[in-house]
Amino acid sequence: MRDTEPTANPNFAAVLLAGGRSTRMGRDKAALVLDGTPLWQLQLAKLRALQPTELFISGRSDGPFAGAGVDIVEDETPGLGPLAGIAATLARITAPRLLVLAIDLPEMTVDFLRALLAAPGSLIPQRAGFFEPLAAVYPQAAAPLARAAVPREDRSLQRFCRELLAARLATARPLSPAEEPLFRNLNAPADLPPAR
Repeated sequence: MRDTEPTANPNFAAVLLAGGRSTRMGRDKAALVLDGTPLWQLQLAKLRALQPTELFISGRSDGPFAGAGVDIVEDETPGLGPLAGIAATLARITAPRLLVLAIDLPEMTVDFLRALLAAPGSLIPQRAGFFEPLAAVYPQAAAPLARAAVPREDRSLQRFCRELLAARLATARPLSPAEEPLFRNLNAPADLPPAR
């Protein structure tokens, strides 16, 4: 499958989650350079290859991606984690589904994301009972649930995903052992691949 192939289910929005504080990394993850290219450009290219009807970056308006020609969605209240970015973007989209991709999942592939989109409905990858909510498809209908979850003390995405499944707004999609490495994330300098 070529990266330029359209998705079988084309009416969807996509967002690159790039608004984290990067505390453990010590610098903005979006600006990290892998193989000579800033990470935000690598991840955004994956989303563009899927040809979403709407494309957003969730992050600061003065982030390294400012001026990239993509609408930037800022959190209503900064510093409340990825759920706040998802909630703010769900409130903006007109498409029925939102594909979310986190900035710090460099191993994620276009083919895996396309497979999520090709299935009907909204899918959240899961392994051993643990959701992988940062490369997933959410329904626009979840916007009110997301907005209500952001002010809570427990605004974990694990809880939010359980609520979506209970409300039958999304389905868990088990990961195969071969797919699990796609979710290796970059949290700290030790996670960075060696320079080539």
